[in-house]
Amino acid sequence: MYRDNSLMPKEAVRLAVLGTLAQAGSMRYADLAGALRHFTSRIVGPSLDLMGTSLELLRYDGSIEALDGTGMEDNAVLAVTDAGRREFETLMRANVRAPSSDDLNKLVITLKLRFLHLLDRADQQEQIDLLASLYETELARLQDLRRHHDGDPGHLTEWLDHDIAQVEARLRWFQDLYDRT
Repeated sequence: MYRDNSLMPKEAVRLAVLGTLAQAGSMRYADLAGALRHFTSRIVGPSLDLMGTSLELLRYDGSIEALDGTGMEDNAVLAVTDAGRREFETLMRANVRAPSSDDLNKLVITLKLRFLHLLDRADQQEQIDLLASLYETELARLQDLRRHHDGDPGHLTEWLDHDIAQVEARLRWFQDLYDRT
């Protein structure tokens, strides 16, 4: 994790692996690898940073275990261990870096939302608050920029209005999600 306790690319992939297994219970090695590749590439596109984390490394460090067989060579059924579950919960509680527009943050936010239901209610609401606060900060930043360039020629203020509307919609969505949780 970065100094601010936010996730780095390899930790985002660890979160994806551990969350996928926690949700599914168990999966064959090849199915898990394919599911991770599909999910991450649909969010951020092909990325060597994200594909570098080996399922074997997670097996070696005790975060996941083979229930039958040994791993990749025999397409073993994999499951998350108790240590992996603890790591999953730690990763779910990690910060998201600002600004929220980069691909890694988009992946982390998407993973948190994908696996949010696996946390208890208090932790879910804490994560929703954390994510909403990112958008509150983003909204304040964009509104300040918009005020500063009000009346300028060109299309910047139109673009900023568009971005502001998107951030306001996301913030309302998170507020609604908090109320439903």
